[in-house]
Amino acid sequence: MSSSRDDFTIAVRSALLQKGTRHKFSLFFLLSLSVIIFFLDIKEFTFTSYIRSTLNDLIYRVSNVATSPARIFAEVNKDIKNVIFVYRENKDLKKELNNLRAKDFEVEFLKNQNLNLRKTLEAEKNIENENTLAKVLLDKDSPYLKSIIINRGSKSGIIKGMPVVDGNYLIGRIVEVNFLSSRVLLLNDLNSRIPVTFGSEDTQAILSGIGGKQPKLEYLPEQYIPEKNVTVFTSGKDGIFSPGIPIGKTIIEKDDIVVKLFSDPNQLSFVTVQLIQINNEDFK
Repeated sequence: MSSSRDDFTIAVRSALLQKGTRHKFSLFFLLSLSVIIFFLDIKEFTFTSYIRSTLNDLIYRVSNVATSPARIFAEVNKDIKNVIFVYRENKDLKKELNNLRAKDFEVEFLKNQNLNLRKTLEAEKNIENENTLAKVLLDKDSPYLKSIIINRGSKSGIIKGMPVVDGNYLIGRIVEVNFLSSRVLLLNDLNSRIPVTFGSEDTQAILSGIGGKQPKLEYLPEQYIPEKNVTVFTSGKDGIFSPGIPIGKTIIEKDDIVVKLFSDPNQLSFVTVQLIQINNEDFK
């Protein structure tokens, strides 16, 4: 009898462990749970409302967290697109700005060329006048020899000894004349010597080039007291330069009085030759 009961028990357990029975039991359990939950929801017990509220909050929070990566990715994607757009726009603007700058430089260059051409045309018209404008072709610069080559020669009525000015300021004189060009000896050349006058007492001296940047005053009166910032003019005593042409202002350097020229010899583009009568015997 005992043996038959054990067999029955084993058979029941085996039946319950079968796959189909497990599925049926699970389905029955879920249906029962659903009916219980439905019943509790209809009756609206306090604890069921609390559980529903808690579950809703939990679901909303989980949904918010779950959808956050998608929202963040959308914002990041939008920012990346904006950065790419700004980068491309900035690149295009830089390119356009460089083109505008290049055009501005071209306009400035053409403007300067136009002004130079106008000066050249005016020089052509003034050849028969008292003065003639000339363009600097070459700057012969060495430690001691300072001269320039201009595009005016004997064809334009230029002869040796004629003074050359830059605006109203003396810069040198003609020392070599060709048919279409001439050489101008500048005031700071080692071979330049010009009689000058300066100061309220009309002090006389010789402005001598020393091959440096500025010429100096020599043969000053013995009792002369050096003064700085005094304007130096041509005296006209050599019969070549007209009196009263401004040259520069005095500067005291140790024991020497040098003259800072009004016109920088290294920055000459156009000069004016004064067409005056010169005794050529003095320059042979």
